[in-house]
Amino acid sequence: MSERVVLYKTEEAIATITLNRPEKYNTLRGEVIQGLDAALREANSDNAIKVIILECAGDSFCGGFDFSDGLEHYGGIKEDGYDPGMDVHNVTNQYTSYLHAFMGLWRGQKPTIAKVHGYCVGGGSEMALCADLVIASEDARIGTPYSRVWGCHLSGMWVYRLGLAKAKYYALTGEWISGKEAAEIELINFAVPLEELDARVQKEAEKLASIPLTQLVAMKLIVNQAYDNMGLQSTQTLGPILDGIMRNTPEGRQFVRDAQADGVKGAVIKRDGPFGDYSQAPKSEHPRKRSELA
Repeated sequence: MSERVVLYKTEEAIATITLNRPEKYNTLRGEVIQGLDAALREANSDNAIKVIILECAGDSFCGGFDFSDGLEHYGGIKEDGYDPGMDVHNVTNQYTSYLHAFMGLWRGQKPTIAKVHGYCVGGGSEMALCADLVIASEDARIGTPYSRVWGCHLSGMWVYRLGLAKAKYYALTGEWISGKEAAEIELINFAVPLEELDARVQKEAEKLASIPLTQLVAMKLIVNQAYDNMGLQSTQTLGPILDGIMRNTPEGRQFVRDAQADGVKGAVIKRDGPFGDYSQAPKSEHPRKRSELA
């Protein structure tokens, strides 16, 4: 596990995993996923740990997948390089799939809490929603801009956590919502003012840590099994396959060409401009920065 991009610490019965790329909005790439997977394995293997907190350094939880070096390092997007069979192999392989690491939050025996602030978008939202509990700042911004082009739900958690009407709406539009709105529609558990976020997450973690580990494991298992019975695993097999296909539609390839010609920022402006959200939202609608708290 790289201490540079993923940090791990324990205090009594609580383990805290911190994604540590604040200068890149904690965006996801291979070494981050590997570090997350290793940290979750360590916490779940330690009998002294009862609860796992996932947090991210800096002013945002996670800006999704890392496009700072362009899009070419993502497999299967070059004009002449798409191999559907290899793409299916990669996204369904537990050793290469990002989703497998995300679902370590869900399938690991111990309860997990995602502490969300700032931006939690794209793959970052997929990751956070795989946690058992999600607690966010009221002004956090959560969304799936990939709904508009170049992607598809990976984990299905946007579907399973919401009722049909909301699940369909956000899947089709990709609109972002605040942490407060996310709690109101029960996408997440709680939303609190940014200043109170750390204390609230700690309170919930300590509450869980007061319960016998075997009880926590049993109760998590029975809830997870109910969702497996509703088709969660089959949904998660289809989602990454569709994600690969959507990256290689004519529109998906055009998104890549726009990014190559105008930079990723230029391609994103074309994608989000009609909606006026994400990077195209008025400054007043963006989350506060934790670094600016008094």
